[in-house]
Amino acid sequence: MDEDVSGRPDPGGDGPVGLPWWIIEQLPVPVVFFDRRARLVSANEATLESVAIPLEQLVGLRPGEVEPGVVIKGAEGLEAAVEEVMATGEGRSYETLIRPEIGREGVWTAVISPVKDGSGHVHGCSVVTLDTTEQYRARSRMTVLNEASLRIGSTLDVGRTAEELAEMATGTFADFVTVDLLAPVLAGDEPGAPEPEATIVFHRAAQHSVLEGCPESVLPVGARHTFARESAMGRVLVQGEAARFTVDEEALRLWEAADPDRVRSIRAYGIHSSVIAPLTARRITLGIAVFSRHRTPEPFDDDDLLLAGELAARAAVAVDNARRYTREHATALALQRSLLPRRTARQQAVEVASRYVPNTAGAGIGGDWFDVIALSGARVALVVGDVVGHGVQASATMGRLRTAVRTLADVDLAPDELLTQLDDLVLKLDREESVDPAGGSSVAGATCLYAVYDPVSGRCAMARAGHPEPVLVRPDGSAAHVPLHGGPPLGVGGLPFEAAEFDLPERSILALYTDGLIETPGRDIDAALAVLRETLTRPAGSLEDTCDAVMAALLPERPGDDIALLLARAGRLDADHHVSWDLPADPSIVSRARKHVAAQLEQWGLDDAVFATEVIVSELVTNAIRYGGAPIRLRLIRDTALICEVSDGSSTAPHLRRARTFDEGGRGLLLVASLTECWGTRYGPTGKTIWAEQALPGA
Repeated sequence: MDEDVSGRPDPGGDGPVGLPWWIIEQLPVPVVFFDRRARLVSANEATLESVAIPLEQLVGLRPGEVEPGVVIKGAEGLEAAVEEVMATGEGRSYETLIRPEIGREGVWTAVISPVKDGSGHVHGCSVVTLDTTEQYRARSRMTVLNEASLRIGSTLDVGRTAEELAEMATGTFADFVTVDLLAPVLAGDEPGAPEPEATIVFHRAAQHSVLEGCPESVLPVGARHTFARESAMGRVLVQGEAARFTVDEEALRLWEAADPDRVRSIRAYGIHSSVIAPLTARRITLGIAVFSRHRTPEPFDDDDLLLAGELAARAAVAVDNARRYTREHATALALQRSLLPRRTARQQAVEVASRYVPNTAGAGIGGDWFDVIALSGARVALVVGDVVGHGVQASATMGRLRTAVRTLADVDLAPDELLTQLDDLVLKLDREESVDPAGGSSVAGATCLYAVYDPVSGRCAMARAGHPEPVLVRPDGSAAHVPLHGGPPLGVGGLPFEAAEFDLPERSILALYTDGLIETPGRDIDAALAVLRETLTRPAGSLEDTCDAVMAALLPERPGDDIALLLARAGRLDADHHVSWDLPADPSIVSRARKHVAAQLEQWGLDDAVFATEVIVSELVTNAIRYGGAPIRLRLIRDTALICEVSDGSSTAPHLRRARTFDEGGRGLLLVASLTECWGTRYGPTGKTIWAEQALPGA
């Protein structure tokens, strides 16, 4: 590029980079060329359309200038970036927020590349400008949501949670935020659906502004107030969906008769745009949040509406958690029933049926519980447990243990390892909490049985901590207790837990139960166990019928202890639902693995999942080759979800991180996470397995 070149090249000639100029002219993105002195020498038609300035006025300008000596606001560093590229000969990018002096406001990324001759001498540079406004706004929204996850819900206090929402949203998203909660919420009660003609009473739980005290004088925190049903707030509350409003004179005139003080404050502070979002958690509307702008000139748009709804939804969950925490102990029975699974986990490994019967002998609510947990690789965990004692403390302990088991199950621990971790947790809890002399229960002494069944291999592993042995009913009708090492109850400590692993025949039934089913005053335990085995072997139409038969045979008239019963009929995934390949630790095998996967998915009729699964397989297999070790195995499972697993011989744990702009790696797991519903790692005796689940197309 000649340093004294100016103006536009001949349309039929070559451009500054040796390309025919008509090709550069037709590029849909702005392209600008600067000479060695960082003076503009040419620009394509897309550039001229974006700045609305004739080429004659642009020639000779320095990077970022709109006219000689006048730099575009936000582009002050572009010239330094251009000079850096010409000095180093290395390309780079530069992101800037362009203000409206040359058109609409937006975020633009300039890709700066050196223009060299055959000897490598730099004669100038080209600048390709890309509109990255939407990507910038998406990043900004994700930043706000991430901050919300960190700041909202740090305590179990309803008022403080509302304040955290108002404080977090102010400045990052809105200029003024108010949070109003329905009156019962502050008392810890669950608000019911309001009567059509009833007045809906709110409490101002929190408000925050970028201006000190704005507008505190209108409605202070803690004040009771109402909204008319026909108002914007009333409609949002009734409809349960967020809405945005432009605050103009027509709207103010409609509101003025009902709330003149509020309208006066809106006019005084210049509020011009608002988003009203319901605080709804678990299908319960707890209140509303109003996000307003008066210092930010831009009104809320549709993306802001979605962001406000997400913020309100996250805050609502935190508010609801705090509300639940403040409930009185009189709700213990409802709490216990809510902690037991109301529906089984979505899985195809086993068919389950269950029963729970609280004691009616006046000893108080106990801590018996059961659970069915879907695990990675189409496996399922079956859990049953019993907390010693009765009353609120036993119920609370039961809930904590069930939550702990679910948390430990999520990291795919083996049954004996899970019980060991649970035992350590119980020991810590028991040391930290004193026994209530008025009838509370110690955590120590709880029992638990944990089993994991794999419908692909048909293997079942289980371990127990002081819990009764389960009964296995084989397809031939024979029934026997599964011999398991007893292990001490949870919280005793000092002895290890041992797991047993065995084949579970298809259509066999595994019966897990608590001691309340077989230990009844005046009845021999061995006789009760014989009745249980005999009842389980009777022909029945379904597992539900078998549950009813067991309860009819063993349930006393007035149970003196809680009773939990869980029946599981084993299923198997046939060869049409899973396939696996052994892979060598060779990078060239990645493309072949993708082909295997694509062919298998097409055979399964899952063509829509081919692209995403190929990407997932490519990343996981590459990671296994690069960071793992032999043997490497790829497995696809078609169950309630599409599961992709890659196993290798290394126990190194992968972790998700955010790659920096110029990093060449670090985006693999982030890409896998974005394409899947969930992913994780489980460890085995000889290595690890990284798994990823996708929803089945059309599910």
